[in-house]
Order: sequence, then structure tokens, then C-alpha cells
Amino acid sequence: MSDLFARADPATEAGAKPAPLADRLRPQQLGDVVGQDHLLADDAPLGRMIARSTISSVILWGPPGTGKTTIARLLAAMGALRFVQISAILSGVADLKKIFEAARHHRQMGQATLLFVDEIHRFNRSQQDSFLPYVEDGTLTLIGATTENPSFEINGALLSRMQVLQLKRLMMWPCRPCWPAPKPICPSLCSSRLPRAIC
Repeated sequence: MSDLFARADPATEAGAKPAPLADRLRPQQLGDVVGQDHLLADDAPLGRMIARSTISSVILWGPPGTGKTTIARLLAAMGALRFVQISAILSGVADLKKIFEAARHHRQMGQATLLFVDEIHRFNRSQQDSFLPYVEDGTLTLIGATTENPSFEINGALLSRMQVLQLKRLMMWPCRPCWPAPKPICPSLCSSRLPRAIC
């Protein structure tokens, strides 16, 4: 019997280290992303971008685990864009220069690039400024992910050229009406201490 955890992984079959479970379970289409309907619905910001087949540069601001990386990957796939992912924690100026040059080269060959920068707020002001000319002239589409308030962490010049989209924290389960309180075992001792309801 096949199950979700026993699916064949090409990396495993080739003898390489298997991809992390979270990566293998990523949604394969935007309709599978949960909890972010305010961004992905047809009349929502990302929904309108998809309908126009035009992906703009955006900042995805939200708590960890809300789907920022997944959304960026799926937008690149839907827009037929070359997807490049980096982390601001591990990358520096030299890495950015190589990415910009490669994006320019691919653009000349008719292939647009979507650059996803995780933890973009970790870049200093100078590094953030380096994105400006390439975002302005369309060399690449920039999607930055951050857990911090972009108004305080992202350069004003770069922020003015991007749309900030806030992702909601995912709930473990939908909110339900409170259950009735259980009957106390010893009413004389416990009734005053029991909660009226358990949520």
C-alpha cells in the first residue's frame, strides 16, 4: 500500500541524500496553499497578478512556515520564470553580482528571472540598494521574504518599488464553539475551580 511518506524520491534512487520531508510535501499548485486566501483568491493581489500573467516584485511578510517560499516557487512556475533562490544570511555582494549578470544574460536570451531572497531584511542598506537598477529595468523580478516589519527593515527606495503582502499565521484547526464544561467529580470541592468551558 502506497502512502505519503513512502513516495519515491529521485534523489534517493540516484543514491543522493533524499530531500527533506517538508520540501517533498510542498503544494504543487497555488490552489493547494492554505490560509492565504486574502492574497491568492481571484480578486486578491496575487490572484490578479496571475490573471494578468504579470508577476511583480513583492515583499512577502509573515511568520515562519506560512508559505512564503512555496508561493514564490509557484509564481515562478506559473509565469514560466527562471527561479533563483538565495538566503541573505549566507549570500554576499559577490553572489549578488553573479546572479545579476546571469539574469541579464538569460533576459537577452528571452528567459526572465525571478529571484527569491529569504530573510531579505538581513541584507544591509548597501546590499539592498544593489537590487534597485535590476528591479527598475526588469532584469529580474524580486520576491523578498521577511519575518520583520518591512517598514523598518527594508530601504525606502527598494520598498517603494515593491508591493508588501502580509501572510497570516496558520491555525492548527478552525475555531469551534466551546465545549460544555465537564461535571466535577467532587462538586463541593472542585466546582468553583473548574472552567466554564474548554476551547
